[in-house]
Amino acid sequence: MKKLFIILITLFTCATTLPAQNFLNNIEGRNTTSLNGRWQYIVDWYNRGTGMGIYKDKKAEKPTEFIEYAFTNEQEMNIPGDWNSQDPHLFYYEGNVWFKKVFDYQPKDNKRYFIYFGAVNYQSDVYLNGKLLGSHEGGFTPFQFEVTDSLKRGINKLIVKVNSQRREDAIPAMNYDWWNYGGITREVSIIETPKHIIKDYFIQLKKRTTNEIEAWVKVDKGISNKNIVLSIPTAGIKKTLTVDSVGDAAIAFKADVKLWSPETPNQYLVSFVSEEETISEKIGFRSIEVKGADIILNGKPIFLKGVNFHEEVPQRVARATSIEDARQLLQWAKELGCNFVRLTHYPQSEHTIRMAEEMGIMLWEEIPLWQGIAFDNPVILKKADNMLKEMISRDKNHCSIIIWSIANETKQSNDRNNVLTKMAGIVRGLDDTRLVSAALYQFTREGNKIMVNDTLCKVLDVIALNSYLGWYQPWPEGDGNVVFQTIVQKPIIMTEFGGESKYGQHGTADSAGLWNEEYQEKLYKDNLMMMRKMPNLRGTCPWVLADFRAPNRMNITYQNGWNRKGLLSDKGEKKKAWYIMKAFYDSK
Repeated sequence: MKKLFIILITLFTCATTLPAQNFLNNIEGRNTTSLNGRWQYIVDWYNRGTGMGIYKDKKAEKPTEFIEYAFTNEQEMNIPGDWNSQDPHLFYYEGNVWFKKVFDYQPKDNKRYFIYFGAVNYQSDVYLNGKLLGSHEGGFTPFQFEVTDSLKRGINKLIVKVNSQRREDAIPAMNYDWWNYGGITREVSIIETPKHIIKDYFIQLKKRTTNEIEAWVKVDKGISNKNIVLSIPTAGIKKTLTVDSVGDAAIAFKADVKLWSPETPNQYLVSFVSEEETISEKIGFRSIEVKGADIILNGKPIFLKGVNFHEEVPQRVARATSIEDARQLLQWAKELGCNFVRLTHYPQSEHTIRMAEEMGIMLWEEIPLWQGIAFDNPVILKKADNMLKEMISRDKNHCSIIIWSIANETKQSNDRNNVLTKMAGIVRGLDDTRLVSAALYQFTREGNKIMVNDTLCKVLDVIALNSYLGWYQPWPEGDGNVVFQTIVQKPIIMTEFGGESKYGQHGTADSAGLWNEEYQEKLYKDNLMMMRKMPNLRGTCPWVLADFRAPNRMNITYQNGWNRKGLLSDKGEKKKAWYIMKAFYDSK
């Protein structure tokens, strides 16, 4: 259990200012005040705003003085939200935008306060009442700053500089195959806590068991050597944890709980109680492991009937931000027959994670180590390590997540192999109750035989393959006669396959260049015939649930800035391939 005491207090950032603090989990279970709504903004086209002092929001005080910037009601947008979809001038913009929120607050004595951001893409500098709180790098994970000494009684001014520019030393780097939505894309809130806080906790079934719970809790030193009560009333569980001198406590005990599964997504209200506060959260209990070529859920083999989706609402052409957005994407997946979703290619909203757990959908969650990462840059491992910690810190208690993914489609090299091997070890040190994987895409082909000989296979629990036979390369002659061979005997998930078609475009099934539904339909039939012959296949995830925005898709006739590999169109209309995949899942 000791290795689980990972204190996520001071996190790495490449900024020269104070790093964000990320150690309060389960924000929904705490006393919060939302700062969502209309925020004023200034577009800093040439990155001059910091030098000009925009963070001060200064006003002219005498007739001879003038200020060359101004936050006004004429430029406002919704937060959470991306700027690309809200301001036509910023549709393709990657750069700096300053945001301002004025709010009235009445802090109380003997309380502590934090400002929490669900996600800001990509780099952010946060100022409260003219004071720099700190910075954060990474567009898809939460962060927060303590503001107990900065928050005023009455009117407060929160200003955030956001930079979305792609960089070679960023994660992801320069090569995107999705829209780079800039902005404050998830919730912003003030958290009120007692003086002494239950900072963090973890509770799940012990690895390879279905009747033993492990839990740990991390608290402030101010309540060390005291007791924390763990309570699960509907399971008849009440346990006392004694906190040691550094604020840690741990416990393991037998428990007869109804297990969570796609068929029965049971959840329990779990509470951690100190003398000063109670933190509660709905939590499910399930076991996940690998035995030979099988993925084992709660002691039984399971086939992962999955799909990929981006955090984008196609009809609105915007970043998905709300509970309703999450529900739409997950309901589409359920309608397809899925029990599994690969959240690509970054940690998605906690709305999606929690709703998937309620709906009985297992999840793959990954950090955006995608094509073009400079693994020879020593900074990359530090940034990736930080993103892994932030992702796992937020979601470690959500049983819907069964796989942590450390990368997608990275080219083999000694530097890459060393970095990803270290990262697999980092993940297991943070959370050994789930599986570790990464999506691979470089294979050796000999005729109809495809050799999966990536050395990373040896350090992964599950082998994940992205293969676009019939799209980026011709399909081998004959239907379904392709054979995949791996250097290890482990379960395989086909994490990406498919091809593009524009909804309503029809033609012959033998011409990929016409972007027609019939070719995509035939491609799915060929892939499924091939996959039925893969003895270690334990899951499939077609690419992708719905068409999504991608600026590098430049065929003006058929793509026009859209990746058209969706089973659904950009309006949610079902293509022919949808029904092929639906029938396959109904038969499993």
